[in-house]
Amino acid sequence: MPVDPAAPSLDAPPRPAAERPRRAFRIEATGEDDLHRARAGVIETAHGPIRTPTFVPLATKATVRTLLPAEVAELGFDIVLGNTFHLMLQPGHELIRHHGGLHRFMGWDGPIITDSGGFQVFSMGHGTVADEIKGRRGRKGQDAPAGSRSHARIESIEEEGVAFRSYVDGSRRFLSPETSMEVQAALGTDLAVVFDECTPFNVERDYTARSTERTHRWLERCLTWHERHAPGWQLVYGIVQGGVYDDLRREACQVVAASRCDAIAIGGSLGAHKDQMYEVVDWSTAELHRAAPDKPRHLLGIGDIDDLVRGVELGIDTFDCAMPTRIARHGMVLVPEPDRRWRVDLTQARWATSDEPLCDGCPCPACAHGFTRGYLHYLLRHRELTGMRLATQHNLAFVARTMAGLRRAIVDGRLAEEAAELRAGRLP
Repeated sequence: MPVDPAAPSLDAPPRPAAERPRRAFRIEATGEDDLHRARAGVIETAHGPIRTPTFVPLATKATVRTLLPAEVAELGFDIVLGNTFHLMLQPGHELIRHHGGLHRFMGWDGPIITDSGGFQVFSMGHGTVADEIKGRRGRKGQDAPAGSRSHARIESIEEEGVAFRSYVDGSRRFLSPETSMEVQAALGTDLAVVFDECTPFNVERDYTARSTERTHRWLERCLTWHERHAPGWQLVYGIVQGGVYDDLRREACQVVAASRCDAIAIGGSLGAHKDQMYEVVDWSTAELHRAAPDKPRHLLGIGDIDDLVRGVELGIDTFDCAMPTRIARHGMVLVPEPDRRWRVDLTQARWATSDEPLCDGCPCPACAHGFTRGYLHYLLRHRELTGMRLATQHNLAFVARTMAGLRRAIVDGRLAEEAAELRAGRLP
């Protein structure tokens, strides 16, 4: 298959900065006051506009699981996220470039963002925040024999980058700032994220400070490589680290805001509970509101309904998270019930005889066709693909409508009312 002419050529000579056009973030409306920094806007990309605030579904391995690309777009999404780490290992970024880039490879015509791979790499060594809080040491099966999916592990973290063992075949691999940007350039995505050290939760302030400083050095290396080799239309997100420390977060915001990146992502450990997470996000967006008001802000890995509402109020423009699609495959669907975290587990036996609709008034395929909770219970309990597919469509539709409603409310000047109604359990 011929290569998409829009896909980057990594062998091309460096281009002068003047020849590297940048797309604009256009803010259309803002929230009511400084305590609610919400804004509605549009991020212009080479593959079309992204209306914000919005949620980004995960197409981790070049697919939003169980759905066709056109179905994802029909649910109301402008953009999806591909995973640099997984695509680098399987099927490989060079193969995807051979097929014309990730857009053509997966059949998605809209914008794509790729993460840097940093979270996945460092999770192999530290686990997730949930692992740390719950006292789980390392990843289950971390030392399993090569050839199993669970033997992946970090071998070393150095200034140059990170050496690790691939979960695919046990081979030794190396990921550096330059490698991460090279992979993302080869994928030809619209938005690339710089490589960072994803700081663990339960570490001392001194470690977090040193780690954040390394992330800033890696930021400069990522931007330098990108300016010399990547396509001019590929936008770059810098990452704000700093753990749960106010001064480190604010300093990181200042460094990233002053850099040559086009947009800013907030990442790393955000705390042990929601109140702490909101506090960390508040520190970050308050500083970014002063230092980089015209750059888009992305909150990495967050997607619960209450977190989306609060994040929008605090000035986050885009979010990504595995939650809606992951819980769908495990039989859990989103419903307007805040006391139950906006979700219900349809695999529970009590739904076997239920004639209730999944969600009254929801226009998703599962609800529009009148499928009962009893039928979906049967499908999901027995791991039928149709059930997982319907639950995925429903959950993504629920999230898409939540974000669309928040966006309209910002434009109409009624965000506080919209947020209150959602928190009270109104269907999006």
